[in-house]
Amino acid sequence: MSEVTVIIGDGISEEISNSAMKVVNYLVDDLDFDIKRAGIDVYEKTGCLMEEGLLESVERNKVALKGPIGTPIGTGFRSINVELRKKFDLFANIRPIKTYGDFSRYEDVDLVVFRENTEDLYAGVEKEISKDEMHSIKIITRGKSERIARKAYDFAVANDRNKVTIVTKANIMKLTDGLFLNVAKDVGAEYPDLETEEILIDNMCMQLVLDPTRFDVILTQNLYGDILSDLCAGFIGGLGLAPSANIGEHHAIFEAVHGTAPDIAGKNLANPTALILSAAMMLEYMGYQDESKRLNNAIYRALQHKEKCTKDLGGNASTTEFTNYIIENL
Repeated sequence: MSEVTVIIGDGISEEISNSAMKVVNYLVDDLDFDIKRAGIDVYEKTGCLMEEGLLESVERNKVALKGPIGTPIGTGFRSINVELRKKFDLFANIRPIKTYGDFSRYEDVDLVVFRENTEDLYAGVEKEISKDEMHSIKIITRGKSERIARKAYDFAVANDRNKVTIVTKANIMKLTDGLFLNVAKDVGAEYPDLETEEILIDNMCMQLVLDPTRFDVILTQNLYGDILSDLCAGFIGGLGLAPSANIGEHHAIFEAVHGTAPDIAGKNLANPTALILSAAMMLEYMGYQDESKRLNNAIYRALQHKEKCTKDLGGNASTTEFTNYIIENL
């Protein structure tokens, strides 16, 4: 019997986590869940950001499924998401962006963003020079650039992808972005059957909006990857349809990257699709390839009927009703 840590955060996190667990339980009968909590609600009640035993649970189980967790803007504690990625060295943030239904004006989008997850400006190395001047240090290293590049190219080969697009701002940040670009190109040279292209981040944003279907695998740094993956989610209907994986050498956390939506929390209105798609990625990672494929197919079929979707997708279904409809399609 395998066990997965489920991290329940704030707002709608509990509702969509329950949906994901229900669907996974329907597919796999030898998987248990160790439920832990984290976020603003836990902090206000206990003074701690995470429930006792959460880190130990992830350490033991190696795999976690995480709902959205709130983070104060500008003040308060740092992002728990960033802390978890640093703690378990989850260096590869992988976000598939795929058209599932008629939720935007773009058709046939099928790309994957590979974002380096542990350094860049998100390393959080900041310094107060004076009350009127703050510095943030951008950190790029050869070793961490190489491992995310190799992860992206290996994925492209394993999944019959044709092209890897390296995104930087190396014309301006010649040392940091220049190092990332050169390392990524060196790795790409080891994969002669794959096309490699390089695009500057500002041009990349324009090219994506013009035609996202021309891209396959996108390889980039932490900050650019965060921005681009949210931009790309807009091509398929929003973050409610975008799954995410954070993968390291020994641990992996799968999560919905949308917000906590406190305005609809507890009302049985939340869209659980992103977290259920993330659970499908988790199942594939754990070796349940057939179950993962079945789940992705069931979600795709469910999303073809807008009237049976949640309100944000144009339907009238509750969280529970849409979850049950996905199970019907299984």
